[in-house]
Amino acid sequence: MTSVKEFRIDEAATATDLGRGAFVFTDDYSVFDWGKMPDTIPEKGASLCTMGAFNFQLLEENHIPTHYEGVRAGDSDEVLDLGEALSAGHAPEEMVIALTQVPDLPFADGEYDYEAYHDAAGQNYLIPLEIVFRNRVPVGSSLRTRTDPADHGLDFEAWPDEVVDLDQPIVEFSTKYEEQDSYLDRAAADRIAGAASVDQLEELALVVNHVVTDQAADAELVHEDGKIECLYHEGQIRVADVVGTFDENRFSYDGQQVSKEVIRQYHKRTQPEWVEAVSTAKQRATEEGTADWKSLCDREPEPLDESVIMAARDLYCAGTNAYVGGDVFDAPSLSAAVDAVRDL
Repeated sequence: MTSVKEFRIDEAATATDLGRGAFVFTDDYSVFDWGKMPDTIPEKGASLCTMGAFNFQLLEENHIPTHYEGVRAGDSDEVLDLGEALSAGHAPEEMVIALTQVPDLPFADGEYDYEAYHDAAGQNYLIPLEIVFRNRVPVGSSLRTRTDPADHGLDFEAWPDEVVDLDQPIVEFSTKYEEQDSYLDRAAADRIAGAASVDQLEELALVVNHVVTDQAADAELVHEDGKIECLYHEGQIRVADVVGTFDENRFSYDGQQVSKEVIRQYHKRTQPEWVEAVSTAKQRATEEGTADWKSLCDREPEPLDESVIMAARDLYCAGTNAYVGGDVFDAPSLSAAVDAVRDL
């Protein structure tokens, strides 16, 4: 299903009923929309599954509907809650979920056909949007190039050359299934959402953001931004995909990123030619009206040094330990793991 997790269908969804399946988390990673990169990061999949399951259980405690049903650990087919799995000594790599329909999204004449998507989906579908929330605006944020401070009620004539902490989160909508996803105005998001209410999607995003931000603060982590994805089933919206992990969201600790952003920035510094080639290929694809930008890219990413891989592993594992408040993984303290990646 994605470049970093596999997808298993145990019982397919229908036009009227949710199905059942699972995400199987791998140790792969992806940056710049490339897909699977040349390396793997040990125990990354287990850390993301643990953190995602922990957050889904927090949401359920706060009466937020989700597609989460539990985890599987070890060789057992039994569906457990996260606490049961960890008590048995297993950091899970498999998350059991309710399934909805994901129709094909046709692309023709330079445009995506969302009407066809919804005609095929009926009243049971994955909403083809990402709902993005931001608690701060870092210097490199795309928000600075797309909007002005005044658009968000901020009292700046121009974006300052420093991080901007927001009094109230900013919520945006982005496409999900396009080869080059793009941010949308509210009217376009409402059209793409189909029968789902964009107002309710925004409300859910703000609640999820609040829950994750509070949990992060308990671990001395700053929750900077993130996203949710949702399904629509016969009038109800449920939070879907995975929530509040170091791949879906950005966190920092003592000013240092604790997320996939560490590896992303490392590639920008050490493989700038590849990063530029990706950007050029995406621009060409837009100009030529083609969805497949990757075929236009003339460079491939290089593997990481072993020391970088292990530093990333420790960051994922130490960050998960801190976030869930337990010693799930054999890892250094979060402060030690953060210090190790500062100079990457």
